[in-house]
Amino acid sequence: SWESPAETLVTNIVGQANLLEAVKKFRVSGYDPIIQIACSSEEYGKVEEGEIPIKETNPLRPLSPYAVSKVGQDYMGYQYCMSYKIRIIRIRAFNHSGPRRGEVFVDSNFAKQIAEIEKGLHPPEIKVGNLEAIRDFSDVRDIVRAYWISTEKCRPGEVYNICSGRGVKIRDMLDTLIRLSSVKDIKVTQDPERMRPSDVPVLVGDSSKFRQETGWQAEI
Repeated sequence: SWESPAETLVTNIVGQANLLEAVKKFRVSGYDPIIQIACSSEEYGKVEEGEIPIKETNPLRPLSPYAVSKVGQDYMGYQYCMSYKIRIIRIRAFNHSGPRRGEVFVDSNFAKQIAEIEKGLHPPEIKVGNLEAIRDFSDVRDIVRAYWISTEKCRPGEVYNICSGRGVKIRDMLDTLIRLSSVKDIKVTQDPERMRPSDVPVLVGDSSKFRQETGWQAEI
């Protein structure tokens, strides 16, 4: 989103507007779809001291074009639910990872670099961005199960956090991956290209609202 902010806004906000307009136009008697919008913890952005763990009522202070686009999707979902009675549920998922996760994501990127080092494709050096950020990670399979449950048990118009409630420093995650590697002397180098103009220091969430309404728990 930093490289293509306009495209990010058009894809996420205008794309969703088109979809919701189509649903509004073509709803017929007896067909009342449920729409789950995958919003993001990135919407919370600059979280102040004393606001951790983050509840759904926390102010939104987005710090990236992507985060701004997700705020737009989030509030548009609320507006269409209130204005047109479309059954829309908004989920703010915190970080998640798992099998086949794309290499643009920090943990997958570290793991791929280590795998390439182990195969002799690269010298024993990992390039990193900000290692001091703290994130709340869940397994993607738990998150997808939560998405599905939300369409069955959550209240339209409401917003819900999905998260583990535990914070992990990115540096600690990298150290764990390096310890698991067969190559023990791996150099860590900060790459200016991987540093963002602004970064969210801490994102650790409170999913008690979602858990109380659905009975969901992280299992993996």
